Amino acid sequence: MSKFWSSLARQVNPYIPGEQLNDETIIKLNTNENPYPPSNQVIQAIDKESKNLRLYPSPTIDELRSEIGNMYGLSQDHIFIGNGSDEVLAFSFMSFFEPGKRIKYPEITYSFYPVYAKLFNISFEQIQLNDDYTIPVEHFYDSDGGLIFPNPNAPTGIYLELEEIKRIIENNPNHVVIIDEAYIDFAKESAVSLIDTFPNLLVIQTMSKSRSLAGLRIGFAIGNPELIKGLERIKNSFNSYTVDRLAIAGAIEAIKDNKYFQQTTSKIIESRSYLKKQLEARHFDILPSQANFFLVSHKEVNAEILYQELKKQGILVRYFQKPGLENFLRISIGTPEQIDKLLKKIDHIIKPSP
Repeated sequence: MSKFWSSLARQVNPYIPGEQLNDETIIKLNTNENPYPPSNQVIQAIDKESKNLRLYPSPTIDELRSEIGNMYGLSQDHIFIGNGSDEVLAFSFMSFFEPGKRIKYPEITYSFYPVYAKLFNISFEQIQLNDDYTIPVEHFYDSDGGLIFPNPNAPTGIYLELEEIKRIIENNPNHVVIIDEAYIDFAKESAVSLIDTFPNLLVIQTMSKSRSLAGLRIGFAIGNPELIKGLERIKNSFNSYTVDRLAIAGAIEAIKDNKYFQQTTSKIIESRSYLKKQLEARHFDILPSQANFFLVSHKEVNAEILYQELKKQGILVRYFQKPGLENFLRISIGTPEQIDKLLKKIDHIIKPSP
C-alpha cells in the first residue's frame, strides 16, 4: 500500500470482476454477456452520433428516459439513467441508506453490495439463504435501514415471485426496498408493476445483458418521482454528464428495436433450456435459473478442477471460491455453437480417455 493512500482506500476490498482475457479465440461464458450483437439500429445510431462528440451530452437524458418510461407505461419522471447499473446502485446506496442504520441483503448475492456498504459506511446484515438457495422472505421484514436484493438473484439465478416481493415491501413501509433486476428480461415478471402501489420501491435494470450493450454502460432506476429526485441530487453532486452521447443514442435505439430484443432474448431462453437438459444428463446439480446463466456443481468432479481445465481448453466460466459457493461454477448462456463446444470440453474432462 502507498503511504499516500487515504484510510478509506486502505480499508476497502474492491469488487473483483470476471476475467477479461484479450484473446478472441476464448469462449467467454463467465461474465453473463449477451452472446448476440446489438441491433443494427444501435450501430447506425452510434455511427451517426459520433459526428457530435465535440458537444456535451444531455445532462437530463430526457429522450432516453421517455423511451424507457413509455416501455413501462410511466412518465420520464419515474426514470433515472446512470453509467451502468453499478453506478445507479452506488448512487442508490448514497441516496437512501443511512450510516448507523443497518440494511439487509442476502448472504449469497451480487458481491458489489458489501463493497458499497463498506465504502459508504453503511451497516449491514447478510441474510442466510434457505437450504435450497431461495430467499427467506420473512427474514427481510422490518429492516432498520432498508434492503436490497437481485431478482433473479445472482449468482443463483433463482427468481422470487411478485407476491413474495409485495410481502417484503409491505413489511418495510418506512424504508426503501431496492430490487436489482439485471436479469429480469430472461425471467417471468418485473416488479415495475408494483411501483404505483409502493412509493418506497426502487427497481434497477441494465442494458448490458438482454440488450447486448455491456460495452456502452447504460443502467437505469425506475421508481416514484421523489426517489428519482433523490438520485438526481446525488448524481449532480458528482458529475452532471455521467452518460455519453454514443451510449444515449445506442440505448434509445435498443429500446425502439423491440423485435430484435424479443428475438435474441427468446434464443437465450431456448438455449438455457437446452443447456439445462444436457448438464443434467452429465450429472450436474443445477439451481433453477430464470437468468442468462446457471449455477451448477458436478456430483463427482470438483468445481475448481472443472474451471481450471475448461480455462486450459479456451473456455472461461466463473469460479467464486467463496463460502457457500466452493463447489459451484456459474456458466453464462452462450450461442448454440458455444454451448456445444462447452459440452464437448466438459465430456473430455469428466470422462477422460482410458
